[in-house]
Amino acid sequence: MDGIIKGKVVVAGTARALLLASHEPLSFWGGYDQATGEIIDRRHPLSGEIGTGKIMAVPFTRGSSTTTGILIESVRAGVAPAGIITTEPDSYLALASIVADEMYSKSFPVIAVGQKAFGRFKSGMEIEITEEGEILFIEEAGKER
Repeated sequence: MDGIIKGKVVVAGTARALLLASHEPLSFWGGYDQATGEIIDRRHPLSGEIGTGKIMAVPFTRGSSTTTGILIESVRAGVAPAGIITTEPDSYLALASIVADEMYSKSFPVIAVGQKAFGRFKSGMEIEITEEGEILFIEEAGKER
């Protein structure tokens, strides 16, 4: 079980991708470019990284409902994260995924895990999110993380 974290499903779905992780919250409004997928908040540790197609782990979001709009537009533009992991359920992230599914038939899983489990996430890991909210650490070079 060392290679699996059981999370709380906020929005169900599956994803397998590289992880982009930070222990600092992110404001998607002014922090995530909805046209390119770049983290554009120059004070954020992930500044300059591209979230497109990656599973993003941020403890929580800063800001308001604009998070939802930015993520919906990033889904439309094809530059959204493949999934998002937080430490607590986030209604703005959930709403973005649900509305994107309704509007564009594209959504992304949103999973919440506890602080201790969240501490295991490091950028560059390959992980998989299952429909049941399990987060699997993928074997790399024959060695499980």
